[in-house]
Amino acid sequence: MSQMKKTTSVNMTEGSIVRRVLLFSLPLMLGNVFQMLYNTVDMVVVGNFVGKEALAAVGSTAMVTNMAVFFFNGFSVGASVVIARHFGAGHKKRLHTAIETTMAATFVIAAVFTVFGVAGVRPMLRFMATPADVFDDGTTYLRIYFLGVSGLLIYNMGSGVLRSVGDTKRPLYFLILTSILNIILDLLFVLVFHLGIAGAAYATILSQFVSAGLILVLLTTTDDIYRMTWHDLKIDSEILSNIVEIGLPAGFQSIITSLSNVFVQSYINYFGSDVMAGWSTYNKLDQFIMLPMQSIALAATTFVSQNIGAGNEERAEEGTRITILLTVGITSVIAFLLFLFAPYSIELFSREQAVVMYGTLFLRTNVFFLIANAINHVLAASLRGRGDSRAPMFIMLFSFVLVRQVYLFVMTRFIMNTPRVVGFGYPVGWVTCCIIELTYYFRRWKTHYR
Repeated sequence: MSQMKKTTSVNMTEGSIVRRVLLFSLPLMLGNVFQMLYNTVDMVVVGNFVGKEALAAVGSTAMVTNMAVFFFNGFSVGASVVIARHFGAGHKKRLHTAIETTMAATFVIAAVFTVFGVAGVRPMLRFMATPADVFDDGTTYLRIYFLGVSGLLIYNMGSGVLRSVGDTKRPLYFLILTSILNIILDLLFVLVFHLGIAGAAYATILSQFVSAGLILVLLTTTDDIYRMTWHDLKIDSEILSNIVEIGLPAGFQSIITSLSNVFVQSYINYFGSDVMAGWSTYNKLDQFIMLPMQSIALAATTFVSQNIGAGNEERAEEGTRITILLTVGITSVIAFLLFLFAPYSIELFSREQAVVMYGTLFLRTNVFFLIANAINHVLAASLRGRGDSRAPMFIMLFSFVLVRQVYLFVMTRFIMNTPRVVGFGYPVGWVTCCIIELTYYFRRWKTHYR
């Protein structure tokens, strides 16, 4: 690494593990908070100024948008692992090739997602058994969202490139700026121009395009080792193959898990707009609880990737143990606070009594089981950092899809069909996954890593 110029990049192969992980995770965590504010602000504004049907529409369509975004994020994980390995090993030329291959592929994927996303809106909403009073709003929001999804995808991949070399601060600055812009545009379009749910969608995609523009300017003008040059932008087949080998299982797992959550949403939709709105607010709070585990898991992937690239397996293992402890501790504290203040948290989105009641019910039933999911995320991230992407894919698909869907079918058809029973489908998958993944990880660590 001594021959490589470094300014904003961070070498995670040396120094205090806790300090490296926290310095990496905290800006990323804050960045994820601000990125989530896009959809959250949409929900708050339409929930308070448009109505519960619009709130239910924005919340329920999140399951659809997540399918596209999560699949792309799997590709991002593969790219991050490949880039981090070349960075850790000091391979400057291969690092540049990996970055330019990554961004070239991103532009192609973004175009494909835009076309198929817009075309598939109404069939997907019908598949989810979306009620009539929510269907039109959901169609409007999703179509506009997919027209601008390329901004989100380009930003996410660009920030993934920076994350691979340890730079999580500047993507955070961009997100803070564009999140504030999103809030201003939301209020302007909904309260001043009276565009309703369409205004919330326009505010989101315009802000995402600004963030994409900023990240591209940074990548193409920086003097650091990860600079992207337009004339070198092409897809290297070997690099792409490595990215796909790691990223495709993660992306496939994400999209199938999201599809499973669409099935869960269809069970929720059976109960009407009050339960849908309550479920939407719970899901949004659930996503905020998951931010620390997701951010620390990404730190684990980069940490393990860089140290494996440097040939330091012992440090990679120690980093995995430390990130698990950090994630479980942080998740436990947040879960306790949200359990205690559940009704007040739900009221941020809606003050309608039925919505608050159902949102509180879902939150208090499920929140502590997220500790199991915290372990899932870090273990899966550590395995992906080692290049083992298939095992966590199969384990999570079995737990989050098969086990969860069997539970929902049996419980709702033969035992009891209530909102609480349906909502508990999430913890059933989390706990199953945690047990299997822990067993796999420690057996494989004992027989292979040592």
